[in-house]
Amino acid sequence: MTAELAFSTRGSLLATVRNYVVLTKPRVISLLLVTTVPAMVVAAGGWPGTWLVLATLIGGTASAAGANVINCWYDRDIDAMMRRTAVRPTVTGEVPPGHALAFGVVLGGGAFLFLWVTTTLAAAVLALTALLFYVLVYTMWLKRRTPQNIVIGGAAGAFPPVVGWAAVTGDAPLAAWVMFAIVFFWTPPHFWALSLRLEGDYARAGVPMLPVTSGAAYTRAQILRYTLMLIPVTLLLAPAAGLGAIYVSAATVLGGAFAWMAWRLWRSPEAVPPLRVYKFSLLYLGLLFIAMGIDAAL
Repeated sequence: MTAELAFSTRGSLLATVRNYVVLTKPRVISLLLVTTVPAMVVAAGGWPGTWLVLATLIGGTASAAGANVINCWYDRDIDAMMRRTAVRPTVTGEVPPGHALAFGVVLGGGAFLFLWVTTTLAAAVLALTALLFYVLVYTMWLKRRTPQNIVIGGAAGAFPPVVGWAAVTGDAPLAAWVMFAIVFFWTPPHFWALSLRLEGDYARAGVPMLPVTSGAAYTRAQILRYTLMLIPVTLLLAPAAGLGAIYVSAATVLGGAFAWMAWRLWRSPEAVPPLRVYKFSLLYLGLLFIAMGIDAAL
């Protein structure tokens, strides 16, 4: 009986831990962190030190996790209407709303203190700014009110490279903000490609994502537009950060491939599923930032 009780308790504890981890949206966080380390390498002109990288990643993870948990707490009403999010623990009741909110606040506050102690105050402030922007501006204000929600609100996800740079140098020069701009212009085509797939979910929940308010054809045109605007921004980083041929070549080739896919999605949507563009956008961002890190290191 004791063994059965211990097994049941352990299983319940693991389930609880899993539910809280789900609220942090680990896959979203991994994407944000991909942009942090290369920015640190560029800022340092080489490897900035393993401890500093680990500390920045831990603090950045906790801050982003806090923002995501608070997002799940606030959006639990519309999450219940969408198939993709209806199983979130804040919807099913496996995590009480008050507990979720407290967990998110503790994560965000702890991340600020941790980054301040282990890296720089600038990095801590920037990470907290990203959290507040995501929660207050995107989640609580823009998401339910305007189809431009992901354009403006996407700025929150553009902070990680600036945080990484500030963790190394204690400031955020022009090059760091060009990296911010890269992620900022990348976010709309990335997310709109996914929203084309999830249009029905957003319509049921009354969330004014672009495909819902303006239609699929207009959304595809906007994906192409933002992709074309993204390419010169990526090339601007070369002179701003002193990067050379490796980065410029990668930015040119990757940008051309992204533009080609966006153009085909616009012209021949029946031949190019939006999910394919969405997945390529993930690969694009990862390879672009890896290229800038390799260029800086060499």
